[in-house]
Amino acid sequence: MNAERFITPEMKEYEIMVLNAEEQIRELETRLFREVCTTLSRSSHKMLKTAGILAELDVLSSLGEAAALEGYSRPEVNESGDLEIHDGRHPVVELTLKNERFVPNDVSFEKGEIIRLITGPNMSGKSTYLRQAALIVLMAQIGSFVPARSARIGLVDRIFTRIGAQDEIHAGQSTFMVEMIESANILHHATPRSLLILDEIGRGTSTYDGLSIAWGIVEYIHNHPHLRAKTLFSTHYHELTQLADLLPGVRNYNVAVSEAENKVIFLHKIVPGGADRSYGIHVAQMAGLPSAVIQRANEILLELEKTSGRAVRIDPHAAQQAALFPETSPLLDDLRALDVNSLSPIEALNKLFEWQKKFIT
Repeated sequence: MNAERFITPEMKEYEIMVLNAEEQIRELETRLFREVCTTLSRSSHKMLKTAGILAELDVLSSLGEAAALEGYSRPEVNESGDLEIHDGRHPVVELTLKNERFVPNDVSFEKGEIIRLITGPNMSGKSTYLRQAALIVLMAQIGSFVPARSARIGLVDRIFTRIGAQDEIHAGQSTFMVEMIESANILHHATPRSLLILDEIGRGTSTYDGLSIAWGIVEYIHNHPHLRAKTLFSTHYHELTQLADLLPGVRNYNVAVSEAENKVIFLHKIVPGGADRSYGIHVAQMAGLPSAVIQRANEILLELEKTSGRAVRIDPHAAQQAALFPETSPLLDDLRALDVNSLSPIEALNKLFEWQKKFIT
């Protein structure tokens, strides 16, 4: 279709203005931005100084608010080698607990004490104890009040930790390799002024390998003339508790446990002495493993204890033949005395209901 387009000088002028408006906007914005930057640059040192002061005030006010709200105390920080924390708490864990009171613990190294070996079951609070000690020392040295009734802390040059690990797949390193690299770094760079936090060294390999490595590390920290750093060392290897009899600077501590009616209650309190059991099967039961697995694990544990860890004869039908009831029980006695042939259907249902209330709950 043929068409003709007519314009006027005024329309052409507006067309040019619209088409060039976006470019002019960018030019104007760039010019204004450069002018602002030029103006601010003349006072940049004042602005940076003010920002630094505000940041410092923000940190100090936050620490002060936390100290006031959570009942922190002012620590005594000196140049001694002391480490005395009374009724210390973990500043994060205590705030996350619901309907449960955080159990405070002491970390008081007595004269001559170098390494504190801490044994006890999983979920009992060993790792929390280690972490809170490191956090309290760190908080004290940055000038903060600390979550403790009182604290007397000698300056440390560094806090070394070996807590948790994960595979470095991209680097071709297993969990155990990562653990060993971190441990090597600690042993090469720690000084008598350092604080060492070591959580279950050697757990990533076989029992005897792991025990041997953990034993060697404890001896090295204790005996090396340029190390001998204060160390909190948690472990499941109960054999390590023998080191307290061999090395004068090693002390044994464990997490208190209460047993009642075949139930285990973790008291989360660190007390002197070594633990005599791991309670691993109890923890597995609390986690919800099937009862057949728990029962079989207890049987295998008894056999291993009898044979000092040697191989246990496996019954291929053990899982299928697991006893429904123990050899003697009130329920079994009721069953023996029950005359099934004389029960009506409703009486049988009532009896089942009675047993359910009596034995299941």
